[in-house]
Amino acid sequence: MWSPDTGFDWPRRVRGGLRIAQVAPLYESVPPKLYGGTERVVSYLTEELVSMGHDVTLFASGDSRTRARLVPGSPRALRLDGSCADPLARHIVHLEHVFERAPNFDVIHLHTDYLHYPFARRTGTPSLTTLHGRLDLPDLVPVYREYEEMPLSSISDSQRAPLPHANWQGTVHHGLPRDLLPFAPGDGGYLAFLGRISPEKRVDRAIEIARRAGWPLRIAAKVDRADTDYFDREIRRLLLQPHVEFLGEITEHEKPDFIGGAAALLFPIDWPEPFGLVMIEAMSCGTPVLAFRAGSVEEIVEDGVNGWIVDTIHDAVRAVENLDRIDRTVCRQRFEQRFTSRRMALDYLKLYRRVAESRESGGDSRQAEGATS
Repeated sequence: MWSPDTGFDWPRRVRGGLRIAQVAPLYESVPPKLYGGTERVVSYLTEELVSMGHDVTLFASGDSRTRARLVPGSPRALRLDGSCADPLARHIVHLEHVFERAPNFDVIHLHTDYLHYPFARRTGTPSLTTLHGRLDLPDLVPVYREYEEMPLSSISDSQRAPLPHANWQGTVHHGLPRDLLPFAPGDGGYLAFLGRISPEKRVDRAIEIARRAGWPLRIAAKVDRADTDYFDREIRRLLLQPHVEFLGEITEHEKPDFIGGAAALLFPIDWPEPFGLVMIEAMSCGTPVLAFRAGSVEEIVEDGVNGWIVDTIHDAVRAVENLDRIDRTVCRQRFEQRFTSRRMALDYLKLYRRVAESRESGGDSRQAEGATS
């Protein structure tokens, strides 16, 4: 049975810097080898904080890659580890090893949903939890009623709506390294869909939009085990249409060509998307985003500037016809102004200091001021 290395190189105080623990889920490596939003954002944030001179410890799977100090919670990412039958058991031990080291940090930043709340309640080290998923689930209400003191950050203002009275410290929109996905001319002659095939992501809408608009559609997407029946029942037959090319799950190295070559990214969601990292990946390449009005879309896409926001398939087809009205250089400029990992790290540093100062003063950090970005 695997167990983590018990040796630990203790965080050091750095002049002007913080001793920060970043705690990732174990489902994917940091960064992920294939699909994975949360762990990818944790990677971008961790590396940016290291570049700024902070002493960062990353608690993540052992196959993660980082310039921070890595404390592995499993030998490899659990999604790709066929030997893991109970991910929850791995996470409980993972969090135990985080909080037994808690006194050595100035702040602990957690990305593990609500699983760590009993640990965090019983430690004196300030913590911040970024919630990356949907919150419109009735089962969450008693959790946030019980742990009402937990300092939280949202990844969009819209994400907060189901839990308006939770202890929100601020909203921090995701960011990408400035040079990760370079500007591209979008001359590949196709529309793109990138992400996950599931009922709420509505790849069927993307296929129909491309068909009506008369454009080829390239789909780079994974199919989770939970969505296999949906894929077989509703989507597989649609992929046989002559205008559709299904690539499956692609790697990070394949993204620049795939996104940068597209005339537009289709984001036809049908759920309260908390953020949608693929939207800013597209903008980084200069690729306009054509998105349905839901969740965070109106916070990310500026209608007529870096994409189009639509309500129906008919509107989406008309938007495709008007793609020449979107300036790809402006898309890239708006990315640089709003969605870099440096901006994200600076926003989080404000929240770290806020929760730390509140803990030191014995004050109440609940209902702090709103968005930081």
